[in-house]
Amino acid sequence: MTDVQELLLSRIRDVADYPEPGVMFKDITPLLADPVAFTALTGALADIAERTGATKVVGLEARGFILGSPVAVRAGLGFIPVRKAGKLPGATLRQAYDLEYGSAEIEVHAEDLSGGDRVLVVDDVLATGGTAEASVQLIRRAGAEVAGLAVLMELGFLGGRGRLEPTLGEAPLEALLRI
Repeated sequence: MTDVQELLLSRIRDVADYPEPGVMFKDITPLLADPVAFTALTGALADIAERTGATKVVGLEARGFILGSPVAVRAGLGFIPVRKAGKLPGATLRQAYDLEYGSAEIEVHAEDLSGGDRVLVVDDVLATGGTAEASVQLIRRAGAEVAGLAVLMELGFLGGRGRLEPTLGEAPLEALLRI
C-alpha cells in the first residue's frame, strides 16, 4: 500500500449500522476535513484525469461533486455535474437505471458534453455500479467519449467492477482503495 493510500484509508471512518442495521458505512467526511488528505486525494484523481487524456470531469451526485470539482480545477478541465432527475434547469439528457428495489434516473445538461470530449467520471464509492453504468451510457448518448472511471474506494464484495467492465470497454476503472 502506498503512503497516499494509507493516508486516505486512515481518514475514512467506519460507522456501524448506518443507514440500516448490518451495514458498515464508510464515512469520508474526516478525509474531506483534513486538508493534507483531501489534497492528496485530489492530486491522485487529477493524475488519473491526466493519464486518461480527459478533457472534462463528470461528478456524480452528490459526493462526486465534492471530489470531482477540485480534480477538474487541478487538472485544468471543465466540470460537469450529473444530477438526479429534475434537478437541472434547461434541456437535459436523462438516463434511467435499476436499483435493488426500484429504479432511478440521472441527467446532464445536453449542451455540456460534445463529440470532442473525453470524460473522466469521478465518484466516491463504487458499490453495485448502477449509477456509474448509467452515467457512462448518458455520456455516450451525449456524443462524448468515456476516458475512464475513477473512485476513491471500491467495495469489491458488491460486484460493481464486474457489472461495469463490459460497459466501459477499453476505458479504465481505477479505484484508489479496494475494500
